[in-house]
Amino acid sequence: MTATMPSTAISASTVTSASTDATTPLPVVLAGARGHGRWHLDNIRRLQNKGLVRLVGICELTPLAEDEIPGGLGTPAQSADFGALLDATGARIAVVCTPIPTHTDLALTAAARGVHLLLEKPPAPSYAEYRRMADGVAEAGVACQIGFQALGSHAMPAIRELVAKGMIGTVTGVGAAGAWARDEAYYRRAPWAGRRRLNGADVVDGVLTNPLAHAVSTALALLGATRAEDVTGIETELWRANAIEADDTSCVRVTTPHGPAAVAATLCAERPGDPYVMVHGSSGRITFWYKQDRVLLQRAGHGPEEFEYGRTDLLENLVGHLTTGAGLLVPPASTGAFMRVVEAIRTAPDPGALPAGLWRRLADEDRRIVPGVDGLVAAVADSLSLYSELDVDWASPKEVTVG
Repeated sequence: MTATMPSTAISASTVTSASTDATTPLPVVLAGARGHGRWHLDNIRRLQNKGLVRLVGICELTPLAEDEIPGGLGTPAQSADFGALLDATGARIAVVCTPIPTHTDLALTAAARGVHLLLEKPPAPSYAEYRRMADGVAEAGVACQIGFQALGSHAMPAIRELVAKGMIGTVTGVGAAGAWARDEAYYRRAPWAGRRRLNGADVVDGVLTNPLAHAVSTALALLGATRAEDVTGIETELWRANAIEADDTSCVRVTTPHGPAAVAATLCAERPGDPYVMVHGSSGRITFWYKQDRVLLQRAGHGPEEFEYGRTDLLENLVGHLTTGAGLLVPPASTGAFMRVVEAIRTAPDPGALPAGLWRRLADEDRRIVPGVDGLVAAVADSLSLYSELDVDWASPKEVTVG
């Protein structure tokens, strides 16, 4: 997600749907090409080299310089007016990687023109905005993929198969842990960074809703609770060590008919590591390091077994959906439960500030750490407990329960 906020002005003209012939590269416009958008530029180049897409436009408030566009992508049109750019280029797909509060309006701008979407996570800053987006794209009849890349991992169906075969017995819940580090410059990179609100608009840029949102969405997906109606309760404990408005050290427990999902995350780790999701069973457990597509199976009476998997890229899956009818991996409906979590965090009391004695600054890395937080985050994933249930002096009881 970048710091730009492209215009959402809609031109009177409408793009006529292009052919979805599998041999014709689909024209793509990228909105938000700096920050995380640079990853999308590289990915579009990869798919362009495969003959699947071609980059026809970039939407940024400040045009990219020639050296900011990866070699091989040519000279795509550039404009700060997203709607006009879609009209001028005849784009069939728009990749939206802009600040969270702009997602819904930009998605609907594309949908109004019949342009299909890859929309970065989180899809919206509130449940109401999510519903406005999802209902709008459905009414327009366009395909929309939400950018939870981890859900494209081939480990996901493999884990479901292990569970279905009874490898770990009856599933009792899913935990997830993310111990990451972000320096103080991370919160200065954009006006919305680390904010809950900006200029009266919801942002909700907290650790569980943005940088480690994948941990939440993956935990819910492995529990089989992806729809909004699958959520029966949410408990949140939101804290911050940094001088920000949003949370950076938090946990959430989601109650579903399939069991609980407990996720803990921090951006103040002492020793940052790869986040993981853990499926607990009555006779074993499965741990999934989703950034590595790596799985560890541990079960009673057997030695540990490790597996590594490939991954289907979500933009490539969207192209396949449009050209060959492949099923979308992450349509908006499959993120409804995640958006219920976003809404619970949005409406929860503002995060509590950890007293200065509970964190310290690493001057050489320009960041704050919370001593002991790495083990605490892991304990939540292991026990499906909240911070306040783990004898942590600073953690007060749960802040909100949504039924």
